[in-house]
Amino acid sequence: MFGAYEVIDAHCHIYPAKIAARAALSVGEFYGESAACPGTVEGLLREGSAAGIDRFVVQSVATTPHQVESINRFIASEVAAGQGRLIGFGTLHPDSADQAGDVARLRELGLRGVKLHPDIQGFKIDDYRCLRIYELCEQEGLPILMHTGDSRYDNSNPNRLLPILKIYTGLTVIGAHFGGWSIWEEASEALCGIPNLYVDCSSSLSYIPAEAARKIIRRYGADRVFFGTDYPLHSPVDEMRLFAALELTDEENRAILSGNIRRLLGL
Repeated sequence: MFGAYEVIDAHCHIYPAKIAARAALSVGEFYGESAACPGTVEGLLREGSAAGIDRFVVQSVATTPHQVESINRFIASEVAAGQGRLIGFGTLHPDSADQAGDVARLRELGLRGVKLHPDIQGFKIDDYRCLRIYELCEQEGLPILMHTGDSRYDNSNPNRLLPILKIYTGLTVIGAHFGGWSIWEEASEALCGIPNLYVDCSSSLSYIPAEAARKIIRRYGADRVFFGTDYPLHSPVDEMRLFAALELTDEENRAILSGNIRRLLGL
């Protein structure tokens, strides 16, 4: 489909094989749908290859502080075994008693960023418990891939994200789901033009018309958008098909499919 391009999926969740099915089921239930894929690394590589995707940014989320180290070690081990196809983001938790230590160990493992999910982890983006995380990630140059948006909650919507982006101007945030899952238009209007914010298109293209998605991409600017599938919730094959249907320009495709994430992470 995009054989002339390198394609990097900037938003993938992976889990150890023994819990992958249960984890994928849980994520699907949170969003009121069934996960399309099994959630294993093997499934990601198989489904991603079928979709023509070359590399994958992989991560998972700690729902309690004691999960942070084990999840980060799991992600790092899969990256090491992935023959260059996997790029790892670690996780942090706002209730950890040793945020600095967690960040130092994450860096030692070679992980390239941090994934946070306010709605699943149970905090508001602007919660005081998270400020140390933002401070440390800003200092260390670690981008945060942040779940953003949910019309059912007020944890991760633009009103929570905007103050953090304005205070921590050296912090790079990747707002998942065009910056606002289920509030795509509202979020893009509120968040466009902010220099330390990127967004990805994961868990979005199957919910909004192609015309609306093109409008949102161009509102942010194609140089601020990453391609992402949100595996295992969505099928990489389906997400690539939906992205192709946007009929973007060659320049926009190259930027979104790999150029922007390569530049941000120095790949």
